[in-house]
Amino acid sequence: MQPGYIQAVEQNVLSRRIDKAGKWASNCCLCPRNCRVNRMEGELGFCRTGALAPVASYNLHFGEEDPLVGERGSGTVFFGHCNLGCVFCQNYDISDNQSRHQEVYPNQLGFIFMELQKKGAHNINLVTPSHVVLSILQGLKEAAGQGLNIPLVYNTSSYDEVHTLKLLDGIVDIYLADSKFFHPEPAKKYADAQDYPEKARMAIMEMHRQVGPLKTDEKGIARKGLMIRHLVMPDNLAGSKEWLEFFADNLSRDTFINIMGQYRPAGYAHMYPELTGRVSGDRVMELKQKARDLGLVNLDERESGFFKLIY
Repeated sequence: MQPGYIQAVEQNVLSRRIDKAGKWASNCCLCPRNCRVNRMEGELGFCRTGALAPVASYNLHFGEEDPLVGERGSGTVFFGHCNLGCVFCQNYDISDNQSRHQEVYPNQLGFIFMELQKKGAHNINLVTPSHVVLSILQGLKEAAGQGLNIPLVYNTSSYDEVHTLKLLDGIVDIYLADSKFFHPEPAKKYADAQDYPEKARMAIMEMHRQVGPLKTDEKGIARKGLMIRHLVMPDNLAGSKEWLEFFADNLSRDTFINIMGQYRPAGYAHMYPELTGRVSGDRVMELKQKARDLGLVNLDERESGFFKLIY
């Protein structure tokens, strides 16, 4: 199974997608913020990102889900800034839109992709990519011409526009999608994104349409498909049961789902007393059983639910 972007390059699809993304970035509507700034001329919207992608770090990462990590690691590229901006973000020093990171040109991003492949990465894992889709497409074109041939992972908050995701159809191989807030009130309060629930549900269904459920090779390494993460939050602020019901009703029952108990107060969570609590292991186990009762059969069964952040 060849990565999707190889066919895209052969069909000259990638160049046309880059042109369209560039036009949208000139009156930015790439994500649901719809800031309508001209990023190509240096105007900055919510994500405080212009024409070039800010890169915080890149390396082999061994703290992701097993199908992504394998024996050699996932080739993660951590992009700086974010179009969502959760107040409790565990990577807030990277995602905070006031932080500063090295801005890279497309040829430099392509070089990063190739370096990760040379190090043995099983995939290129694009972390927080929604605001830098144009740069990703440009960098991918550079790298594909140099022999990039491992799957592309779009590791997203799911605050994505469907029309932008359609630019990635046949290019992204694996979608690794968060499911954060099911209801608009907490989405507004903790991420200033009242429309997150609607946009995320539509985005996840589009991702599923493009790639279907997870497919792995003979060694269990992800090659294509949708993987979902759900971070359980204190006081059911994420709407966990509602998300599980949504998955059961709208996605394949064998969709890979990681119900995560790793929540910890971070970022600006200290400003919200309700965000300073923890999530019990019993709560996570209860939700996993709920998922099974709904017929969701492909759960990440690691006991801890924790990831080691390496960047």
